Amino acid sequence: MTSSLIALPSFAPGRDLDAYMRNVSQFPILTKDEEKALAERFYHDGDLEAARELVLCHLRFVMHLARTYQGYGLAQADLIQEGNVGLMKAVKRFDPNVGVRLVSFAVHWIKAEMHEYILRNWRIVKVATTKAQRKLFFNLRGAKKKLAWLTQAETQAIAKDLGVPVAEVTRMEGRLTSSDMAFDGYDGDDDQPSAPVHYLPSQASDPADLVADADQFANDSSKLSAAVGQLDERSRDILQQRWLTDDKVTLHELAAQYGISAERIRQLEKNAMKKIRVAIEA
Repeated sequence: MTSSLIALPSFAPGRDLDAYMRNVSQFPILTKDEEKALAERFYHDGDLEAARELVLCHLRFVMHLARTYQGYGLAQADLIQEGNVGLMKAVKRFDPNVGVRLVSFAVHWIKAEMHEYILRNWRIVKVATTKAQRKLFFNLRGAKKKLAWLTQAETQAIAKDLGVPVAEVTRMEGRLTSSDMAFDGYDGDDDQPSAPVHYLPSQASDPADLVADADQFANDSSKLSAAVGQLDERSRDILQQRWLTDDKVTLHELAAQYGISAERIRQLEKNAMKKIRVAIEA
């Protein structure tokens, strides 16, 4: 079978959906023998014209399936377009030797494309990602007998029928009844904030905390300056060269400078730091 893509029909659903439906209705419904003959021409010989005729004669089936998804609030023309893509994929993969009609084979491909389109566009936030969630999304609304929330018994029955966990039924019911909300928009006529962004705590510091931090910093700086001023000249120089310059010196370098041991320099540094710490904490 050829791997070439099947050509799209020369017309497609757009603003005038009624005209598209009338055009589609003009194509005949194929008999079993006619369908098999066309499918064999494409499957064995790569006859693209035969494949195109198979697609055109089954477009009405795509329209029929699209009507079953009207309740999701998406444009019928878009659903039909997606379904047509699925139909063409099915025709490309259809094996006439299996012995089934094209409609029976194509329904899976058509629904798969429509389902994917609905899941991408029904909400801004994707509501179904796992296989169980996707199954629930397309079956839960039909399984509910009323608009009210499901009872525990109804939830368990639906979970059993669809072969999914009870928790997934409850979670999907909540997603189906919720709606999208702009993160930073306004919903009311009076411009009162209602979007989530207006209720999040500010990441900026509280003004009172900023003032308190500034006062604390000024107080600590004042105490530090006073404490350093009370040190002897050698201790101040050791701290200056060890901690208050970019080009810090080592204990051994200071020991050579002052003609004492490195251990003595360490002791002087330690004592100076202790005096400063006591002065600040006072």
